Formats: sequence, C-alpha cells, structure tokens
Amino acid sequence: MVYLNLKPVKYQRLAMCKISKTKKLSDLARMVGGSISKDADPDITGVAPFEAAGPGEITWAATPSFLKRINQCQATAIIVSKNFETDVKIVLKVDHPQVALAQISQYFNPPSHSYQSIDDTARIGLKTVIGEMTGIGPYAVIGEGVQIGKRSIIYPNVVIGNDVIIGDDVVIYPQVYIGPKCTIGHRVIIHAGTIIGSDGFGFASDGQTYHKIPQLGTVRIGDDVEIGANNTIDRATFGQTWIKEGVKTDNLVHIAHNVVIGAHTVIVAGVGISGSVNIGNHCILAGQAGISGHLDIGDHVTIGPQAGIAKSIENNQIMSGSPAIPHKTWLKVQSITPRLPELKKKISDLEKKVEQMTQKHN
Repeated sequence: MVYLNLKPVKYQRLAMCKISKTKKLSDLARMVGGSISKDADPDITGVAPFEAAGPGEITWAATPSFLKRINQCQATAIIVSKNFETDVKIVLKVDHPQVALAQISQYFNPPSHSYQSIDDTARIGLKTVIGEMTGIGPYAVIGEGVQIGKRSIIYPNVVIGNDVIIGDDVVIYPQVYIGPKCTIGHRVIIHAGTIIGSDGFGFASDGQTYHKIPQLGTVRIGDDVEIGANNTIDRATFGQTWIKEGVKTDNLVHIAHNVVIGAHTVIVAGVGISGSVNIGNHCILAGQAGISGHLDIGDHVTIGPQAGIAKSIENNQIMSGSPAIPHKTWLKVQSITPRLPELKKKISDLEKKVEQMTQKHN
C-alpha cells in the first residue's frame, strides 16, 4: 500500500491476554526432533522452571544437579539430552535441550505486540510503501521513499529516514532511529534506543583542526538478526557496514563504520568494534571486549570479557586478556599473577646471594 500524505487510519490496540494452548507431547517431540522415553503421550499446556513446574507443564533439566533431583520434579515431562536414562519420569530426549526448550517456549508464548494498524499521529512521507498487516504506533516518523514489508511492527517514537528498506516480520521497538538508505532484512528485531546509520567517526586533521569526512555509505542488516537495546551501528564512509544473517547483539554495543560481522556471530554487552574490522562467522565476543581498527577476525573465534584485540586473529582461536593472548596462556598468567610479590622477594633474595658469592669468590 502506498501512502502519499494520506491521513493514516487509527491504530487498534490488541488484547494482551495469554492464549491457552494444549499440545500432545508427541507433537512437541516432532517439532524439536526428539523422542519420548515412555509409551505415553500426555497433554502439555505450558513451560515452567524445573523447581516450579507442575502437572501439564514441561521443563528442562539444565544442569547435572537438576538431573540428580529429577525424581522430585512435578512436571509432566522433562527435556533432557539423548544420552540420559531414567525410568521414573517421562522425558523428551533431544540433541540440544536448551534449543528444544526455546522452540517449545516460543510455541506456548508467542510474541504479542500492541499495534495492528497505523496510529493517526504517525507521520509517513511521500512514496512510502507499507506492507499488509504492518502496524505503526503513535508518533512514529517514516521518511519518504521508505519500503516496509508485511506483518512488521513499528513501535511509538521510531524515526526512519528516507529511502530505508525494511523486510517482512520486523519488530522495531520505541525510540529507534534508522538513518537514510539503510537496509533491514526479514525477521529482524531491533530493541529500544538503538541507532542504526549514525555517522561514522571520521575526521581529517591538518595539524590544527579536525575536518569532518562525510559518511556517504549505509548500514545493511541481514535476515534473522536481533539487535539489543541502545546499540549504535555507524554508517560506512563509503560502501556499507554489514551485519550478516543470524547475528545477535546484546545491549550497549558499538559497531563502527565499514565493519562486517559474519553470520551467526554473538556480541555481548559493552563490546566496542573499531572501523573497518572484518569479523568471521560463528564468533563470540564477550562483554566489554574491544577491537582495534582494520583487523581481520577469523571464523569460530571466541574473545573473552574485557579483552583488548590489537592484532588479527586466525580461525578457531580463543583469546583473553589485554592485550589479548591465547586463552590457555592467559590462564597460566593469571595463576602466576597473585604470586608475583612472593616471586619478586625470592628473586631479590637470589640476587643478593649471587652477589655475596661473587664477592666472596673475588
């Protein structure tokens, strides 16, 4: 549907009540690719924590300590790994119990959003195309030439610049800003307060003052990405800053201009990534890690909390510390650090003995 300065229809508030659902355990097993331990197929009505679950509910034995107390659990069924054996409880055996829990929990607790159509306070620019069943909340501002796909939700006070492209089934929470010409893929979630497409930090010095370098590129967000609250993702100087498919970022993450984040990488809170960094696929960047500019980080790399990365990293490495070193070496260093005062005294004593022996020999 195209809006050309037409007055939008008033939004409708959806009921926020929980929908009652019942599912046979065998259906859940098929959903998650698992098997049932006993010849039983009870009804499951919801998901609950291990210690609070009751009849009709399914839970997950998250740790060995829970498995030891599985007889005490009152849940109708318990999600466990495939190699676990018990005769006293109905268990759902799967390859990845936590993933199965997430899938089942999503079934019983689907997302519920507040906007079904378009609030009359929203402002929508010329030549903007909005897909079917997309809701836009109060005081959202949509620029000119924007394309928004089907079944997307734009919450209140979101600002979307000109010529932005947004896919289907996207959720954008309040106070998000998306700058001009950025591209957002399908099934993306952007949490409150995030800024996508702010200017990259680019300045040229003549020795006296700093001159701003125009940031002429864009930001591209792939499919199935989830961006945490209060992230800042800068637009490229030229070309694009690219967050590839399946990436998940925590809150308070900064991604600078021309950074490329590989598919299915996880970035934890407080991480800062400098400009023109290339990060591979399936990486993990732990909290408050910092990465210097123009580096290449390989695939399947794990960077520990508060690590400082000053050099490129090859595939399949685990790095810790600042400056970062291989994690196993870092563990050895950490074990020595508390003993440094004692070792210093021993070295001092040895130096004195050597000096006394030298003087005596002379």
